[in-house]
Amino acid sequence: MKHFDNQLTHSQVDQFGQTSAALLRQDAHNIPQNIKERLYAARMKAVNVQKREKVLIQKPILAGPSHNWTTGSNGVWDTVGWIAPLIVLVFGLIGMAEWQENSRINDIAEVDAALLSDDVPPDAYANSGFMAFLKNGPLSKSDSSSDSALNK
Repeated sequence: MKHFDNQLTHSQVDQFGQTSAALLRQDAHNIPQNIKERLYAARMKAVNVQKREKVLIQKPILAGPSHNWTTGSNGVWDTVGWIAPLIVLVFGLIGMAEWQENSRINDIAEVDAALLSDDVPPDAYANSGFMAFLKNGPLSKSDSSSDSALNK
């Protein structure tokens, strides 16, 4: 028995496949119709009977806190994994609301302290004439220029 070390190149394999396919196509026209129908029926039966392939589904395997390998399903930890951020978010929103409320109370207290420590009575702020006086300043520029001209 003689051993061949010669390997076929890709182009030779392709050429062989194309030639074989052409010869099969030529002879397929010469097969009687009843044999073609029987071959077709046998092929359909074989395709329908063919067993389905089992698909392997892999779960991620992670190292747990006890340094052993576990699957991705941890039961309680899966539930805590999505509830914990929700709880943190709720407490964060409550904390921000409290902080804003305290800030508003401190601002109001500052205004009250300024009003109470001022020489002007609080009723004066309700007077529209006093508000105009505050907007224009204690002395307008025209009054100050006329006063300086009179003093000379």
